[in-house]
Amino acid sequence: MKLIFEKSTKGRKGFRLPRLDVPKQELPKNLLRQEKAELPEVFEMDVVRHFESLEKINHSIDRGFYPLGSCTMKYNPFINEEMASLSGFVNLHPYVEEKDAQGALELMYNLQKSLGEITGMDAVTLQPAAGAHGELTGMLIIRKYIEDKGLTHKTKVIVPDSAHGTNPASATMAGFKAVEVKSTDKGRVDIEEYKKLMDDDVAAIMLTNPNTVGLFESDILEIAKLAHEHGALLYYDGANLNAIMGMVRPGDMGFDVVHMNLHKTFSTPHGMGGPGSGPVGVKEYLKDYLPKPIVEKNENGLYELNYDIPKSIGRVRSLYGNFLVLVRAYTYISTMGSDGLKKSSEYAVLNANYMRVKLMNSMKMAYDEICKHEFVVEGTFLKEYGLKTTDFAKRMLDYGIHPSTIYFPLIVKEAMMFEPTETESKETLDEVIEVMLKIVDEAKNTPEKLHNAPFTTPVRRLDELKANKDIKVKY
Repeated sequence: MKLIFEKSTKGRKGFRLPRLDVPKQELPKNLLRQEKAELPEVFEMDVVRHFESLEKINHSIDRGFYPLGSCTMKYNPFINEEMASLSGFVNLHPYVEEKDAQGALELMYNLQKSLGEITGMDAVTLQPAAGAHGELTGMLIIRKYIEDKGLTHKTKVIVPDSAHGTNPASATMAGFKAVEVKSTDKGRVDIEEYKKLMDDDVAAIMLTNPNTVGLFESDILEIAKLAHEHGALLYYDGANLNAIMGMVRPGDMGFDVVHMNLHKTFSTPHGMGGPGSGPVGVKEYLKDYLPKPIVEKNENGLYELNYDIPKSIGRVRSLYGNFLVLVRAYTYISTMGSDGLKKSSEYAVLNANYMRVKLMNSMKMAYDEICKHEFVVEGTFLKEYGLKTTDFAKRMLDYGIHPSTIYFPLIVKEAMMFEPTETESKETLDEVIEVMLKIVDEAKNTPEKLHNAPFTTPVRRLDELKANKDIKVKY
């Protein structure tokens, strides 16, 4: 497929600007380009065909199985899109008076309450624009709380070695020192190592539960108790919330701060760093530090934006968050109801364990026990055939399946992490399992198929070393 620049022919235009009907204004010379912008010159039909072609070769959850572990690539129901496209939402100006935005404010207020109920938190902000942004927001809230209480000696944040890389990054960006706690060979936090690290200088502990290897941290109550005894806060990374909705709440486990990924757990679209949303919930004693404004309901039953939060960490995003993403998440929660959310988590766990058991005799499981919503394969079994996890993942593409997460979590050698989610049927899972077993058989008998894969994609296997060392980001 040609690049759009390769289709360019000098002099062609795909648009025509309307006649100027306002006074012409000259820009300052220092703002003008010195050279003409290097843009492709093509007809409108060329543009349409080009991007239609790109869309057809792109993989998405609407096109096929997408088992990206720790990302929860569940189906995004079209009713969410219908609600988010209502003119009253789409055309609502962010600076409209509150009296003229009561519907939108009511939705945000109700979403705050729903997310608080699901997670066991007392107050919620909808501002953060992504999961990692929510993490940073949560850590800034913790830092502001510590400063406000005069506990400036608390400079450390404990992070498991299985954590998402954003955890230590967020802690560091918030001004803390990240301290790693090891996992046991069972894939959970080593409680004895944790006890050694815990002291009065610890500000917080960041945990994902279930953790990134898909296992529930069975010592969570002891972890929380020890943290609180030392005046430390417990932070919940909500990446894996999809496994426990309706069954257990982070707030009931002892967590003080929670971030949620609406683009994972609550079925809003992923991608591009724009349509994400990472709301943060806190316990009552931390609500005064939330970003402002917060949507509240006054004594007259009207909804309003409260900016009077003196101890707030301030804004973390312009305006009020990714509003249309919030509409999608609220639609999902409303259509599912409490029973539906619980059922979705039950099916997410069931589907993961179904796949795990069907594959366990042919692929080496990193942890031989019941998992939650995802499971991890240790790809070292491929070594005897001269192959690596990368080869297996590339071969999956030839069967129309998006590869699983690979080489994460870091505590598992040659890791492959599968998360089928609750929205896949048993028939689809059986088809995928059949493909996985077929690739295992190919690894044993025709390893060159994996080593040279993919064969059917528009772009074959890249020289990854060259791609990293000789980076070219423009045509």
